[in-house]
Amino acid sequence: MWTGIIEKYRAHLPVLDTTPIVSLCEGNTPLISIDNLAKKMGIPARWYVKYEGLNPTGSFKDRGMTMAITKAKEAGSKIVMCASTGNTSAAAAAYAAKAGMGCCVIIPDGKIALGKLAQAMMHGALVLQISGNFDDALNLVRDITDEYPIALVNSVNPYRIEGQKTGSFEIVDALGDAPDFHFIPVGNAGNITAYWKGYSEYKTLGKSQRLPRMMGYQASGAAPIVLGYPVLNPETIATAIRIGNPASWKGAVNARDDSGGHIDTVTDEEMTVSQQALAACDGVFCEPASAAAVAGVLKWHKEHPFQEGQTIVSVLTGHGLKDPNRAIEISSSPITVLGTKEGVMAALMPLLS
Repeated sequence: MWTGIIEKYRAHLPVLDTTPIVSLCEGNTPLISIDNLAKKMGIPARWYVKYEGLNPTGSFKDRGMTMAITKAKEAGSKIVMCASTGNTSAAAAAYAAKAGMGCCVIIPDGKIALGKLAQAMMHGALVLQISGNFDDALNLVRDITDEYPIALVNSVNPYRIEGQKTGSFEIVDALGDAPDFHFIPVGNAGNITAYWKGYSEYKTLGKSQRLPRMMGYQASGAAPIVLGYPVLNPETIATAIRIGNPASWKGAVNARDDSGGHIDTVTDEEMTVSQQALAACDGVFCEPASAAAVAGVLKWHKEHPFQEGQTIVSVLTGHGLKDPNRAIEISSSPITVLGTKEGVMAALMPLLS
């Protein structure tokens, strides 16, 4: 029986036998071959998606949050706090509820997908919207947690990175080695930092023979690492990566440089097309930000064609149901027909021809 990433990878995580583990059985997410999309796009390499949308709250944030809340509980904290564009708030609220702790999340006003906001509210968190963006929210949370006995559980908390690195362990365990290329969305940059840390640790332990090239992709309207300076007013339909001054900026740059990788941008249109193509071709529904890791593969392939025998992994950071409004906006509307066999068949005939 799967009992979560801390129990599975205890030897690689900063926990003791006496540490009170707070888990919702996160991790163990599938590595899905997307051979239909690869064939359609003329990509001869083996292409997989790590579907983190199947974590308990629907995103990769659960990996880091099980560690952050576990260590906060071990330290005696009664309240946790975070800034969030959505997924962090959902995970923090859920794991705090499991731990019997209070939770406060600060979100940018009007800048959060409804699926994520609903989760935080259902789990009983105190949800506060502020005027300003994510970076303003994070600065506020840092100030408050520095002054009051409240545990900060954003990715600046090193335990978050420790939990998130287990995603790379699972990929190596599944494939038998690290992939050649690892594509990942970059927002606050904690995840690319964490995956590189995990790959590096596994390689040092002899559990893999190679290291992947870390390929990070930011939204073109929120691309501070690519530009080389903070973006004061980041804008993109991919709310999860609408961040102008990443907390783990240095970690992302180190992962890129140490791995011989690349950090680039994709447009909102490229993410939308990739989100639709992945769902239509291989039946995998991810949120817009996740599609950056698919769009990045397609963009890279145009100038640097992948070769047969290579392995690609794209991390899908969140489930498509995190942002249902966006999915409905970009999809065809239901067709109204007469409630008869003839009415249904009239609409169905193009599919039969």
